[in-house]
Amino acid sequence: MIEALWGWPPPVLDPAGPYAERVTVLAWALLGMGLVVTGVVLVALWVAIKGPPQIKRKLGGERTVWIGGIAFPGLVLTGLLVWGLTLTAALTEDITGDEMRIRVTGEMWWFRVDYLDSAGNVMLRDANEIHLPVGRPVVFELKSADVIHSFWVPHLSGKKDMIPGRTNLLRVQADKPGRYGGVCAEYCGAAHALMGFVTVTHEPAEWSAWLAARRAGGTAPTLPEPAAVIAGENQPGLRPVRSPVGRSNATAAGRQVFMDSGCAACHRVQGTEANGLAGPDLTHVGSRLTLGAGILPNNRGTLIGWIGDSQSIKPGNRMPSYPTLSAEELGAIATWLETQK
Repeated sequence: MIEALWGWPPPVLDPAGPYAERVTVLAWALLGMGLVVTGVVLVALWVAIKGPPQIKRKLGGERTVWIGGIAFPGLVLTGLLVWGLTLTAALTEDITGDEMRIRVTGEMWWFRVDYLDSAGNVMLRDANEIHLPVGRPVVFELKSADVIHSFWVPHLSGKKDMIPGRTNLLRVQADKPGRYGGVCAEYCGAAHALMGFVTVTHEPAEWSAWLAARRAGGTAPTLPEPAAVIAGENQPGLRPVRSPVGRSNATAAGRQVFMDSGCAACHRVQGTEANGLAGPDLTHVGSRLTLGAGILPNNRGTLIGWIGDSQSIKPGNRMPSYPTLSAEELGAIATWLETQK
């Protein structure tokens, strides 16, 4: 997965925020304790097989069993349990004050992203890409629309399940600008391994400017009437025939093909009549880094390929392939979607 591998070496060893750092320290402690216990067991096994008889008698005594077999593991495991529960409580405690909130809903197989105001109202919709300010805790409200998924940005925090009918909370914070891959960490079906997203972190001023620009909307360009570039559109029984067009007209034609082909039934594009909610919101698709929930770089070629035959790229996803669309029509749709920034 292209974006999930962003930032090699493996992200679990490279925390980029205070929450991920605490998780990483606990992970190292667990790993270290596991190695110590394994070493003790191997030494005891060697002594039991090859050791001197007097040492075998001592190790087989009742005191050794009480201390090494009950008291020591009991204390160590209790300490690790308290440490883990305390850390989990800090990551998932209730929302307080004016903490920034983002709702992420797991779908088969992509992520719906809603930016919320302090009252919990949606102020911006997006998909498969999350933008955060650095140096500020963000509370994710995690939900699922279908099956159990799991939200995980290893660089920034721990992971948390997304469960139908339930809202789980998870705190995330980044300490420096960058791009961090995220994945679904719970097997959720055939395309589970192809369900990812990108988290982009900005300096606070840059993030505020980004949010203001996105909320201002109006990114859909002013277009000529579709009838000016499409002939035969209203003739019963006839498929509309597109005349040769330049880029501006191709943009308008692409918008019309998008609407005619049923894309608007599943996708929303702000400022247009496309209000579908079944698929990812495409209002800002032209500015996203990836397509197909993190599996493809976003460029013209991959966009055309995804629209025409997404099933060959990500089998089982809920977007049908469109073999009936011509190359010209696919290109026109891509041209229009590229303008949605």
